[in-house]
This record gives sequence, structure tokens and C-alpha cells, in this order.
Amino acid sequence: MLYPVHKKEGTFTAIETALNDIRSVIIWRIESHFNQGSGLLDKWLAENYNGDLIPPDLAKNLPPLSDEEWIVVMLAIVPHIQTNFFESIILEHLPNGGDFPEFGGVKASNHRGMLPTGETVQFILAGNDIEKRLQVQQLFGEEHLFFKYGILWLEPVKEGEPAMSGRIVFAQEWIEKMIFGKENPPRFGLDFPAKHISTTMLWDDVVLHPRTAQQVNDISNWLEHHHKLDEDKNLSRKIKPGYRVLFYGPSGTGKTLTAALLGKQFKKDVYRIDLSQIVSKFIGETEKNLESVFKKAETKNWILFFDEADALFGKRTNVQSAHDKYANQEVSYLLQRVEDYTGLLILASNFKNNLDDAFIRRFHSVVHFPMPNSSERYILWQKSMPSNLKVDVSVDLQDLASKYELSGASILNAVHFAVLQCYSRKDKVLFHKDLIEGVRKEFLKEEKSI
Repeated sequence: MLYPVHKKEGTFTAIETALNDIRSVIIWRIESHFNQGSGLLDKWLAENYNGDLIPPDLAKNLPPLSDEEWIVVMLAIVPHIQTNFFESIILEHLPNGGDFPEFGGVKASNHRGMLPTGETVQFILAGNDIEKRLQVQQLFGEEHLFFKYGILWLEPVKEGEPAMSGRIVFAQEWIEKMIFGKENPPRFGLDFPAKHISTTMLWDDVVLHPRTAQQVNDISNWLEHHHKLDEDKNLSRKIKPGYRVLFYGPSGTGKTLTAALLGKQFKKDVYRIDLSQIVSKFIGETEKNLESVFKKAETKNWILFFDEADALFGKRTNVQSAHDKYANQEVSYLLQRVEDYTGLLILASNFKNNLDDAFIRRFHSVVHFPMPNSSERYILWQKSMPSNLKVDVSVDLQDLASKYELSGASILNAVHFAVLQCYSRKDKVLFHKDLIEGVRKEFLKEEKSI
């Protein structure tokens, strides 16, 4: 029995409708198979749906899809909604059980129901039509929007087994986007060793050397106008996509903050790669860990930020052992992967000379974040003063700026400590001695004395 074709308002009603519709498609295909019918799917869809197969409430969260592409999407998402969906349909037509290899499908380690494979798609969309079955395989190729947008793909199978016997993997972020109309950020962990970074600060809070500020502005220009390069018939085939930048300079000079502010300005997520999760002593594991980040980032247009990048992108060495050989292979892999990334990629290091020269040559921009000079430190002290406390006349910011060489982050830490001292003694006045004590604590971190 076929379910009635109908459409209603609302996302969850649309999901129910879509499940009924895909059930009707599968039942029609199975009955056509057992009755040895012609199985012309296009004709059947036209007669029953007339171009109205995709519920608008679900389609709005996906790229434009054909009916066949929509069927693939629904086959992939069904196990995430109803566990025994496929089994219940097959049982209606094979009540006594039995093997049904034409339908495809595999069992998983945790999921108790059947998971669809590429063979399931071939059966539904093409039946026994050889030419059509070969066309269906192209739905999982690298040129198809499923791959380009990272929506779904076939899980790799053991060597020698048919590629279409791999299960369909539906990206979790697209499931959330399709069903709930929103996308949750990926969770940090072994499978995704990167953390989202953001800031409440503004560009006005940052004090950069004029040369540094100009180079950061160059990055902003690329973020704003790079799509025009892609549209240029001459340049688009000569210039590689993406923009690669090196930030180098002492800690606390604004490298991470600048990356976060660029993301905030252009409404792009910034992810800082956690090197403790990336780098592995086991051969091939570092590349594998990094690939999981790049794979997700490729379809998201994220800004990737590698802090302490020399741990990953250090200089290659002369091969004296097997370890050196694989370490050099690791750097070579990173070179290629970095060059292939189509978004903004920022590497940060305290020392420029620690990075492999091959990486340096591939950067579009090398930006130095020097320690602030006395005039820049004076502005940083001014911008760091609290708004809820009165500043005593004894406070001499010019004296602090000229005497003590501190980074922007250290100045903020010193003010942070001083303000807490005021609150602890229930005082509403910030004194010079409080700031001096904050400076002293910052100097002690580096084993320096005032």
C-alpha cells in the first residue's frame, strides 16, 4: 500500500511527510523488482509527485537538489530518525525472511538496524539498468555537490570490494541543519582537535605597529574581495585559492587576538588547532589528525589558526634515521595540504626562523608582531584602565610605559591584578603602587626583577 502524497506546513510535519514519501518510493521499487516491471522512476515520480517530492521546509536548508538527489539524502538520513525503517518495508515483501542482496545495506557495530549503502541507492534509482547504475555512481564523485559541500559520502571499503558497498555517511552538521535549521559547532576532541576562538574586544582595543596594521589590513582586503579573483577568467586559472599568512613575534603581542578579530569582522568562525591533540609519535597519525580538521573546514570557509606552528611546520632535517624520514614526509604532507586550503590560514610562531623555508615561500604575507615601544605601551595602559574605579592622581601611565617593557597581554594582566587588589580591600581607587605590584608579578613570570 502506498502512502498518500501530501504536504503540510512545519519542519517536523515535513519530515514525517518526507519519510512517508521515501517509503512510497522504496515500496514502488521493490514491487517493481519482484513483478519484473520496467521500473522507470522518472515516470513514476512525475505521475505521483509532479515535481513536488521535496518539502519546502526541508529544502530551504540544503543546496538545490533534484528528485534523485533528494532520495539519496532521505535514504541517508532515515536511520537517524527511525531504526527499523528499511527492515519493516522489506519484511512486508519477504514475510518469511530471506536474503535480498539487490537492496544492499550493512549492519553497524552500535546501530541495530540496517544502514543504506551505495548499492541501496543503485537499486532504488536504477534497478537493473546498467547504464543508469553507472550514472548513479557519479552522485558520490568528487565533482558532485554532495562531496563539494561535505553533505554525504560513501565509507571506504576493503581493497577489492565494490566501492558502492560502502555505507552512506551523512555529515552530522548537515543532519542538524536539515532537521533543526541550525548547525552546532563541532565538538573538540580526538576526532576534531580544534577549538573555536572568539573575542569581545574591538579593533579599537588593539594597538599594533603601523607596519603590522597595514599588513593586517591587506588580509582584510583579501577576505572582502577574494571572490572577485575567482570570477576573473584570467587570474582564476593562475592564482591558487586561499590565503596563507605567518604571524610571528613574542607572546602577548596580539597574534591570536588579531585572528579572532578578523573572524569577528567578516563573520567567519576561527578555529585554533590544538597541537597537543594533533602531533603524534606514531607514523601517519599526525597527518590523520590534521586531515579531520581540513576536511571539515573545506566546506565551511573557516579561518584556521595554528598557534606555536613550529611544532608542526618546523624545518626538515637531513635523513639520518627512519624517524627523520617520516618527519620530513609529515612536513611535505603539510606543505601540500596548506597550499590546497581555499580559506584563510594563519600560522603563528614566536620565531620566524623556526619554520621550514618551503612554508615561508608559500605565504602571501609574513606579519611581524613586535613588542610595543614606549608610546604604544602608553596607549595600551590607557586603553586598559578600569571604568568602574577612580584612578588616583599618583598613577603615572607615562612612567609605567617608559620604564617597563611589557607586551599588550602583560599590561592587561598587570591591570587585572591591580584592580582585583582594589576590590579585595574594598577600595574604589586604583593606586600607582597597585599597578607596580601587577608589573612585578608579570616580571616574575619571566624571572625578571623590577
